[in-house]
This record gives sequence, structure tokens and C-alpha cells, in this order.
Amino acid sequence: MTFDRTGGPEVLALHQVDLLPPGPGELLLKVEAIGLNRAEVMFRQGTYFYEPALPSGLGYEAAGTVLETGPGVTGFSHGDPVSVLPAFSQNDYGTYGDHILVPSAATVHRPASRTPVDAAASWMAHLTAYGALVEDGRTRPGDHLLLTAASGSVGLAAIQTARRLGAVPIATTRTAAKRRRLLDAGAAHVVVTDDEDLPEQVAEITGGKGVHTVFDPVAGPGVDILARCVAPGGRLIVYGALDPRPTPLPNAQRFPALSTRTYAVFEVTTDPHRLANAVAYVDSGLETGVFHPVVDATFDLTDIVEAHRHLESGTHVGKIVVTVRH
Repeated sequence: MTFDRTGGPEVLALHQVDLLPPGPGELLLKVEAIGLNRAEVMFRQGTYFYEPALPSGLGYEAAGTVLETGPGVTGFSHGDPVSVLPAFSQNDYGTYGDHILVPSAATVHRPASRTPVDAAASWMAHLTAYGALVEDGRTRPGDHLLLTAASGSVGLAAIQTARRLGAVPIATTRTAAKRRRLLDAGAAHVVVTDDEDLPEQVAEITGGKGVHTVFDPVAGPGVDILARCVAPGGRLIVYGALDPRPTPLPNAQRFPALSTRTYAVFEVTTDPHRLANAVAYVDSGLETGVFHPVVDATFDLTDIVEAHRHLESGTHVGKIVVTVRH
């Protein structure tokens, strides 16, 4: 699957191409399922943090089996079930296709008990939540965490991660339609921002103390409101840019100050030591059932345009997965 111009879902097109043998450090995979991410929408639109080199493929996540290993690859053999992690540039590799080349360093073994759909729905979300909420050790039992736009796959993974840490996840959603789904997913509290004043609700929930951490994929001017929800010494982590407007620095007009930072999962996935720790943490959560992917809908690869339209609609709760027939 490639696109030769930026734009809406209609720019995506399937093409027959010759299979190339894997090069050094690469694997050739037969793909069974592909996890979709908002990052791919932005890449396709030309609004991601790096520009696509057209014509371009795209995609960060997949589940499949190894067909062939390239020179220098160890630890993988023909027929191994595997998952692909977001640890590369989409200008170099992509996961949208029935057969793909990927770096072995971005690939992990998949237990036979884990379905391709579940595997394709797990890694981006839980690795993102791990890096922000677990790795630095600052999240403690009893801490209140404010998770905005929480009905997406990362938001739901963050709810599960907060619960595993003993923290108290407060989820936000714009409309009441998703309140019940978020509570069922493990949120301790849900604030409907179209109907409720967020700082007031957070103050009531936390006894006036505020939250330890805000984990936000939206950015834009709304971070000023989020800053009012943070306890003294707390932090605001922005990991996305759903709002394309400029994002102010709340610290500049606030006392006591809060810590603000941007975050991307690639901080973890491009560092071999940090990635190994993250994979161990997430894999143990998936194996014990503490972590479980929430899949909103599945589409066939031939319906990739409709899958992207559904992803852009914002009506989904959880992951959208594309399956591949062979």
C-alpha cells in the first residue's frame, strides 16, 4: 500500500510489487493483521513531525509470521509468529501490506496464544503509556492521573497502566456517549468536557489537590486548562498534536510551577536497552491479562480507505485493526 500525494484517505492505494529479499538486519514477514494509529493519518496528510518521501508506504504496527531472515539476523526463524513495534521511520519501512520488510530490531516474538488482531492492537499503545507513566518511576500508588481523549487506544492503555501501578485514572471525553465505555475500561472517574468544567471536576475528585500527571495527546491552547488541574510539583506530558494550533507554555504564567514536556514513544523504541525493558513490562502485562487490547473494529486490507475514514471520525473506542487475507 502506498500514497503518492498527501491528503485524505482516498490517496491510499494498493499496488502489486515484487518481493525483495531481506537485507542485513531485516525480516521478510507474511502479514496477518495491522494496527492503525493516528500518527499514520497525520503522516498521510503531511502534518506529521516528519514529511513523507513520496511515493511512500506507511504503518508502524503489524502481526505476522517470518518468511525469511536477512544476513546477520539472529533469534528469528522461518515460521516464527511475531509482532512489529514502532521503532523506525515510515520513510524507511511500513506495515501496510500483505508481505513487508521490517528491521529485526523492531520485531518481537508473539506467543502462539496471542491472536494476530490482539497483537497488532497492543504495542504502540502500551509502549507509549509505559514510557510516559512507568519508566521514570514517578507514578506512585494513589496518584491521580488525568488522561485526556481517553477513548483512543493509548488512552485506554494508559488507564490499564495506571491501574497496574495502583494510580487513580481520571479519563476525559468530549461527549457523554463514551462515559460508560470508559468506566467499563477501568477509569475511576470520567469527565465529559462538553458538559462539565474540567478544573472544577478535578478539584472535587482530588479534594482540591490536583492531579500528579496529565497525559495529553491533544496539545493546542487547551493545555492552559489542563495546567489548572495539576498539583504543585506535578507534570503535564503532551504526546500528540490532535489540535494543530500553537501550544502555549503554561509554566510561564503559573505559580507554583509545574513540569511540562513533550513525549514520543520513539524515545523508548529507538534505544535498545529501554526498549528491552519496555517489551518485558508490556509482555508480562499482556500474558497475565492485566493489559488487554480494546479493538473497536476490524477492516480488510482492501478496505484500507474506509478504515482510515473510521479512524478519522473519532467515534471509535480503542484500536482499529486491518486484517489480511492470503
